[in-house]
Amino acid sequence: LKMFNIFTDILRVFPEAYIMDKRLKIAFFNDVFYPMVDGVVIVIDNYAKRLAKFADVTLFCPKPIEKSYDDSKYNFKVERCRRMKFFSYEYPIATIPFDPSFRKKINAQNFDIVHVHDPFFVARYGIKYAKKNNIPVVGTIHSQLKRDFYKATKSQFLTERLTRYIMKAYNSCDECWAVNEKIKEVYVRDYKLTAPGIVMNNATDMLPVDPYEAFKTINENYGISPDEKVLVFLGRINEIKNIFLIADSLKYIKNAGIPFKMVFIGKGPDENRLKALVSENGLNNNVIFTGRLTDRHLIAQFLSRADLFLFPSVYDTSSLVQIEAASQHTPSIFIRGSVTSFTATENVDCFMSEETPEDFANCIITALGNEELLKKTGDKAFENLYVTWDAAVEKTYKRYLELIEAKKSAK
Repeated sequence: LKMFNIFTDILRVFPEAYIMDKRLKIAFFNDVFYPMVDGVVIVIDNYAKRLAKFADVTLFCPKPIEKSYDDSKYNFKVERCRRMKFFSYEYPIATIPFDPSFRKKINAQNFDIVHVHDPFFVARYGIKYAKKNNIPVVGTIHSQLKRDFYKATKSQFLTERLTRYIMKAYNSCDECWAVNEKIKEVYVRDYKLTAPGIVMNNATDMLPVDPYEAFKTINENYGISPDEKVLVFLGRINEIKNIFLIADSLKYIKNAGIPFKMVFIGKGPDENRLKALVSENGLNNNVIFTGRLTDRHLIAQFLSRADLFLFPSVYDTSSLVQIEAASQHTPSIFIRGSVTSFTATENVDCFMSEETPEDFANCIITALGNEELLKKTGDKAFENLYVTWDAAVEKTYKRYLELIEAKKSAK
């Protein structure tokens, strides 16, 4: 009876998996993976390692910039292609045309479905493989790439040409997954997405920590007083995250006489510029730079100790870090109207401000001044925004099976 109950529990979660006569073979394609770290890499890792428990998963990606990196620690297969370094660009550039052995490894496989997480070199080869073998291909939309293109080229003409280039890949997919309804709308309206699109929300593997232990640990290890308010930013220290708006808003917090510590967790190309602005604003004693942290429990403790999570990015679509903050009952402050704020509701499970240092600071001051509202909003963030990867992957796997069955029926 016990074994029967276990079997029926499994069948309830993945019923179609036991109807199929073999393990599903899933191919992921992306133009970056560890040791590089960004939101897309974390998403792929969480998808792949969970799917690999009941499917055969292979990730195709470029070799890292570093000369050696151990992929054997993953429970899924990682196949890497040749790459080159392009001047100061921090990501590797795949050179698949000059890597016949990599192409051979792909073509020798018999995958059931392809999932691409960007529209560039490795991913485009994945789409080509799927079309050739008449299997479904899914493309996940993670970023507002037009912003990246314009920042890199400073040319509207080149931005439009590059946008058409990436949309040729996305529109070749059987289905595109947007991380929220707003980014789906943006891609249909501004990017001319014509492929069928659905929403598949991001999630997190972060679990709630003991708030009392977190309060004590962070205070002791980072020199924070119990009466100080804590504000946290977590992510790449990059201008596109609107980090300078945070630094400018902190002047108003200090002038309001609020004892606080601002914690920036992460590294990035604009770290020195941010530190210079913090110094210029007379905030050295109020700001802590932790650098990149790999200890997930410590990050969770920081988010638990935080009174507010500051995320003024107008670039991100649906950042993982805002879900991680929600996992610790910590509310976020977004820019009103930003895509990444679309999954939250103002003054219910988050706070929002206009995109100015003054208004952002006023929003912080107002939130910190109302302890009851702060706690209520944090609890609602946990209730409404916290999603685990286990739940997200269950939904993903079922959708894979539906797409595979639809492709077979079409044949």
